[in-house]
Amino acid sequence: MPPVTSSRLPGGVLLLSLCQALLVSGNILLIAVSPLIGQSLAPSPWLSTLPVATQWLGLMLATLPASLIMGRLGRKRGFVIGNLIGFAGTVAAYLALLANHFAAFTVATMAIGVGIGFGQLYRFAAIELAPSGARDRAIGLVMGGGVLAAFFGPWLARISQDAVTTPFLGSFVGLGALYLIALALLLVVPLPPLDPSTRHGKRRPLGELLAQPKLWLAVLAAMIGYGVMNLAMTATPLAMASDGHAFHHVSMTIQWHVLAMFAPSFFTGQLTQRFGTTRMIALGCVLLCASALSALAPSSLAGFNVTLILLGLGWNFTFLPATGLLTECHLPAEKARVQAANEFLVFSTAAITALAAGPLIQWLGWQTLNLWLLPMAALPLILIAAQRLAFDAGRPQIKE
Repeated sequence: MPPVTSSRLPGGVLLLSLCQALLVSGNILLIAVSPLIGQSLAPSPWLSTLPVATQWLGLMLATLPASLIMGRLGRKRGFVIGNLIGFAGTVAAYLALLANHFAAFTVATMAIGVGIGFGQLYRFAAIELAPSGARDRAIGLVMGGGVLAAFFGPWLARISQDAVTTPFLGSFVGLGALYLIALALLLVVPLPPLDPSTRHGKRRPLGELLAQPKLWLAVLAAMIGYGVMNLAMTATPLAMASDGHAFHHVSMTIQWHVLAMFAPSFFTGQLTQRFGTTRMIALGCVLLCASALSALAPSSLAGFNVTLILLGLGWNFTFLPATGLLTECHLPAEKARVQAANEFLVFSTAAITALAAGPLIQWLGWQTLNLWLLPMAALPLILIAAQRLAFDAGRPQIKE
């Protein structure tokens, strides 16, 4: 079969976008309810965000095996396995809430995190489905599925909060339904079979892979974008609750944040093609810094909304261009291990920041916590500046 040369995106990318929407909807629901469940069940306030951290820990632990499993069994089988694990986690969370058991709930969110870890590879599957030259648009369309999630996720969190007698129990009934719908979609997505070159092609030594400046930028930008965003986002429900905001205000703030995360995805690819990956990542870092600075103003509902909107935009303009840049750093046979290493580093950062959010918000408070995020958000800018200086000196450098 001859290679596809049309610039039109195939229908499978749209189905992956819907799967992404369901995945992010479940994530939003968990972000909204897990810290509050932790606050009510945990033996200490310092452990209130532990269920969020174990979710990210599960995601982190899934990154290496998910990529390797898909490298051997194909994308479709890998995604089905991940969805089944996520569904099992929702059942376990339901039972843990019935038993009022904090430790069991943290184990359940870890299993859900494993399912999410498999789903994080939807964006790479979209790249494989897309024709040549449409890489960034395919990433954008799949990640744009989060726009639907920005409305559906908080709505599901609100209506399921008190749907049954036990608080938040209905949330996990809804979450389980999302996994079953995603599973049905995955069974009809026309994902390509395994390419023999991904298993038997040329592979470069690790030192040669690591000698690529753009690989360092791709990984660092994704790590910082996710780490800064996740730390502030995880702390937000606790900070807002501490300031006396009602749960529906919390869910609406998270909704605006997620909309800012994913709505730009429909044109981030075009912006990246026009202005270049490095400039887009730099813009994302500037927006992350602006988010941290806006949080230093006196706390109010509008202030939380502005901070979280800037945070979402900063994530989008760092993480999406970094994803595209990563695909330029590996040969076909290197794809599984490079993607696995990238996902492991990115979501290890997310797990650490989620675990740190509870203690830091208790210790530092909202404003000081965000002040600490400023130097973290500036790290990719420092790397870009250093690489520009290296380029000016005639050494190898990222070329747009």
